[in-house]
Parts: sequence; C-alpha cells; structure tokens
Amino acid sequence: MTTTSFAWQRVAQHRLFWPLVALVALLVANTINRPSFLAVTVRDGHLSGSLVNLLKNGAPLLLVALGMTLVIATRGIDLSVGAVVAISGAVALSFIASSPNPDSLSTVLVAVGIALALSFVLGVWNGFLVSVLGIQPIIATLVLMTAGRGVAMLITSGQITTVNSAPFKTIGSGFWAGLPVAVVLAAIVFVAVALLTRRTALGMLIESVGINPEASRLAGVRSRSIIWTVYAVSALFAGLAGLMISSGTMAADANNAGLFIELDAILAVVIGGTSLAGGKFSLSGTLVGVLVIQTLTLTVTMLGISPSVTPLFKAIVVILVCLAQSPKVRDVVAARRRRAARTPAEAAEVAA
Repeated sequence: MTTTSFAWQRVAQHRLFWPLVALVALLVANTINRPSFLAVTVRDGHLSGSLVNLLKNGAPLLLVALGMTLVIATRGIDLSVGAVVAISGAVALSFIASSPNPDSLSTVLVAVGIALALSFVLGVWNGFLVSVLGIQPIIATLVLMTAGRGVAMLITSGQITTVNSAPFKTIGSGFWAGLPVAVVLAAIVFVAVALLTRRTALGMLIESVGINPEASRLAGVRSRSIIWTVYAVSALFAGLAGLMISSGTMAADANNAGLFIELDAILAVVIGGTSLAGGKFSLSGTLVGVLVIQTLTLTVTMLGISPSVTPLFKAIVVILVCLAQSPKVRDVVAARRRRAARTPAEAAEVAA
C-alpha cells in the first residue's frame, strides 16, 4: 500500500468525511442550478446572498442541535425542544404585546429574560424526571413535547400573536458588523460550548456518564448533576432558538413554531457522527450536520419541489451518510479493496 493510498484511507475513515462529502455535493448541485448561489454581496452595509440566508436560517437549528448533542452524549434524548421553542416565542411576544411601549429596549430585555428563564425551568423539570425519578428520557421529554404546545396555546389564547418591536426584531432579522445577529449569537454559543466541553473536564465527564453511568458514579462523577445540567442547557438553547424564530416572523404561532425541529436536530447530530448510544460526541460534526440539513432544505426549495416532500430527501441523506459511517459497511468495502489489490500470485496463494 502506497503512502498516498494509506493517507486517503485515513481521511475516508474520519467521521466527518462523508457528511462533508454530502454537504459539498449539495452545494455543487445548488451552484449548478443557480450559478450565483455562492456569491456574497454587500447590500445596505451588510452581507447578503444565499449562503448568508442559509446560515441565518440554520442558526436556530444549530442551537437546538448543540443542546441535543450534549443530551445524547449522556445516553438521553430530548423530544421537548420543539415545544420549548413555541413556549419561548409565545411568552416573549405576549409580554411585548401587552406592554404599553413595545419598542422599549427594557421591555424587550425583560421579555427575553422571562422566556429564557422559563425555558431553563422546563429543562430543569426534564432533568428532574430523568436523573432523579429515573424515568426513561424519551418518556420524560415526551410529556413536555405533548403538553408544551398546549401551554403555548394557553399563553397566546389560541391565537397567532404578532407585535411590532424594532429591538425584538433585531434578534432574528438584524445585523451586527455586517453579519446576521442570529448567526453571531449561534457562533458565540457554539464557541462557548466547545471551550467548556473541550478545554475543561466537562466534556470528558459528559462522555463518561454516557458510556457507563454506574461506573462513572462509582468513580466519583456526579452523574445526576451532569444529566440534570445538560437537559437544562438543552431547553435554554431551545428557548433562544424560539426567540430567533419568533423574532424573524414577528409572530408567535404555537402550532407551527419549532414544529419537528427536534427531529431535524437529532438528524443533524446523527449525521455528525455522534452515536445515539451515548458517549463520545462531536460538536463540529453537529455543525456539519446542521449545514447538511439546512442546505438540503434550501436545495429542495430551489428545485421547485414541494416542501412537504423534504422529509423524504432528509431520510435518504441520513440513510446514505449513516451507511457510509457504519463500521460493518466500511469493513466490507475495505475487504473488497484488499481483494482487488491482490496480485495474481497472492490470489492463487489465498485460493490454495
């Protein structure tokens, strides 16, 4: 085996290789369909273009997927993030709408604080059910997933709440230093989570809990506190995503806000190479997974295909990427390559 082929095999075996291949393929397909797809221009003092819109629209999903990554790393799952998104937007917009001065910065800050605080409390509730009462994560979070939409409907009185508040609109539609505020916020959260989990012992502790909770507890790791924390953080990030989504539309739709975002977040985490069995996780993989999901959604829209068909294409991409990442599939491919690389003498020797 040559040095080049060996290096290529190592690159191909990296967990991010096939997700990146899928992302590049989608970008190429979009560029062929629309040559100006990769063009980024400056309009009214800020960046503009399809790539900028892709990043802005993907910011809420990245926040939710980051929290989901930490939860899955502890061998859990959080199905309630979509409901938390709806509740967060409903609380913030209802507070602003009832205020005598919706354009006041202090009003918006209070509304954001209340929404994030409530989201955090909901995450603490999920963590309590899972870590203290020992309820299966899928069941514990399914409770809030089901009831959360009803709570959001109660907050908005069953109506789509709309407001006209310039400070609040900045969260989802504003720009800072030429970049969308949503992208800047998502980037800050991503960097903060990466530093906390990779530059401190927190990441190792989360992985140890996911690999073997009982062994980590016997080793002195406070597994209950860690599990409690990741569910609270997951809901907090979902609450921030809810503010971005409601700010982008300036409306709180309890029925549709964050609908199925939990599934997209799980898909992004899986595409990024994080195992649903818990343990080791990859934040960079989650970022790539979010970009794949968001680019695929944009691709379907640009091709004129009905958005209702998008889940089918998402499923196809997930299946292909997961098959490419499967150790068994890799072993089969590697065995075939070895057989193809044998010389006639080696083949005859094996046959004998």
